[in-house]
Amino acid sequence: MEQFTLIRDIVVILLVSIPIIFIFRKINVPSIVGFLIAGMIIGPHGFQLISEINEINIMAEVGVILLLFTIGLEVSLGKLIQMKKFLMLSGGLQILFTIIFSTAIFLFFDFPINQSIFLSMLISLSSTAIVLKILSDKQQLEAPHGRISLGILIFQDLAIVPMFLLLPVLSSGSTLSVMQIILQLLYAFVAVTVIIILAKFLMPKILFQLAKLRIREVFTIGVVLLLLGTAYLTHSLGLSFALGAFIAGLILSESDFSHQVVSEILPFKDVFNSIFFISVGLLLNIHFLFIYPLILVAITIGIILLKAFIIILIVKLMRYPLRVAVLTGFGLAQIGEFSFVLSQAGLSSNLIGTEFYNAFLASSIFTMVLTPFLFQLSPFISRIFGSLEPVKPLMNIQDSKRLIDHVIIVGFGLNGRNLARVLKEIGIKYIVIELNPETVKNEKSKGENIIYGDITKEQILYQTNIKDANTIVFAISDPGSLRRGLNLAKKLNPSIFTIVRTRFASDIDDLLNLGADEVIPEEFETSLQIFNIVLKRFHIPLNVIMKQVSLLRSEAYRPMRKEAGKIHSIVNIDEFLAAGITETYFVEENNRYVNNSLSEINLRAKTDATIIAIVREKQTITNPSGKEILQSHDTLVITGNHKAVDTAIEYLNSN
Repeated sequence: MEQFTLIRDIVVILLVSIPIIFIFRKINVPSIVGFLIAGMIIGPHGFQLISEINEINIMAEVGVILLLFTIGLEVSLGKLIQMKKFLMLSGGLQILFTIIFSTAIFLFFDFPINQSIFLSMLISLSSTAIVLKILSDKQQLEAPHGRISLGILIFQDLAIVPMFLLLPVLSSGSTLSVMQIILQLLYAFVAVTVIIILAKFLMPKILFQLAKLRIREVFTIGVVLLLLGTAYLTHSLGLSFALGAFIAGLILSESDFSHQVVSEILPFKDVFNSIFFISVGLLLNIHFLFIYPLILVAITIGIILLKAFIIILIVKLMRYPLRVAVLTGFGLAQIGEFSFVLSQAGLSSNLIGTEFYNAFLASSIFTMVLTPFLFQLSPFISRIFGSLEPVKPLMNIQDSKRLIDHVIIVGFGLNGRNLARVLKEIGIKYIVIELNPETVKNEKSKGENIIYGDITKEQILYQTNIKDANTIVFAISDPGSLRRGLNLAKKLNPSIFTIVRTRFASDIDDLLNLGADEVIPEEFETSLQIFNIVLKRFHIPLNVIMKQVSLLRSEAYRPMRKEAGKIHSIVNIDEFLAAGITETYFVEENNRYVNNSLSEINLRAKTDATIIAIVREKQTITNPSGKEILQSHDTLVITGNHKAVDTAIEYLNSN
């Protein structure tokens, strides 16, 4: 029965995966953490449900390949160009500073230089999966700290490629000369460049031919072949499987078939990724935790504080407030999933011993487990540090006093810009508060009345002369800052009219309780637009539609927020659908019925609809006779029931 051990182990892993995903989703902790802990429990150092992990490691390698492949698919060159500042500045400095600081610490404790650099690379990476999930759940991806975090995480995902290239150099230790190291790196970069060029030339053509066959099984097998083939090619050249998978994903991301590729690969990725993270947990010696608990706690705290400090320093260098820097720093203070990929490669290259590997693995898992709690604590920590940060005067006091009965716009994204444009055109005074220093600098040069500042600071609101302001509009995507800013604005000027934009309807009551006068939830406004368009299709009069929309808005969208609630209509829509309607139709020059008489068109007999008037050159011809000749640029007034009018318009449009 030993030949069936692998199947038994897979059954155990999948059996454990299902409840882990469910339980950890319920407690709002990323399932990656659960997979790591599960691996520790069921592994050879736990309850020994799985004792032989060599075959599992092979499947875990497939999980790594799929993980890197999907990361490559998600990386768009256009997106990278848009985020170049966050990527190159924040991401580049974070990797560089973390490696430099960490290497210095390891060298102080007499670690070899190659091992110090390798361990520093492991520490420099954060968890893309965990951080993005938490930011998304908290609606903070568009917040300043969310955008900076995303930039750093994308750069880290890209940095894994040169890190893999460095492994052969680091594993050679001090036996290589500087010239040999340079030659090895040059060989690696040339090999990668050649593979990218070949892949960019061949892959789209191969996929096109596979798609032309219109056989889904062939397309799926072809994608897997391209993925594993590229991974094996890089491996055969002395590089890693994961590097080839990333290159394949990067090339295919720009093809016309990228969405279909993702849909075919995603189910495989989720299964194999769970196997990968459980396999990482299997390797951890759980007894190691009880032998060195204080050392592991010290390493965990040291990693969190070191990474948080470096990121806070970088974000402050980018001229963001300390509050944003602290939120970003503690949000990215954990070790990432790619560190496990890199550590396993380092283990096979003898860059890390078994004991150090166990210490790294345990402390990494602890940093991941602590991440949700750090996210909970970071707003409290950021408020403490933020209150210590002095606020410099942003505008001349005389200029501030000239602002009376004005509008304060918080955030200069799409909504803020559109509002400012309208206010400027109709001559209403306004001032903008924006947290992105680059945006402030660019808009100031264009003459925009904008200041740099954090809405959660009382001094910033004083700079806008809030006590004499008429209205404040919150057009930001940071729920925490929005609530604190709203509360502060009402405290400084209880009579100010507050308009708040929010993404989700679940925030409405909370924001109204905080003092918001109007809350505009994006998801319900989208619903109202759809509602508006659908009713127009049924020819419901515009004034009736607008009254219905106004009713829903005036009740703070409550009828739409009740799952089983009834939308109280001011009219009976059924009456309009049953009754006759009137519609207008403009006759274009190329219409086939131009120069035909109404009796020749015979609209009533064909459709049951009647032309009751013709508007021609500002003159109205009522009850036109059958002899009336249709001319271009006429406007026909058509009456009948809904079906008849729709059929008449289709008839008049026919070629």
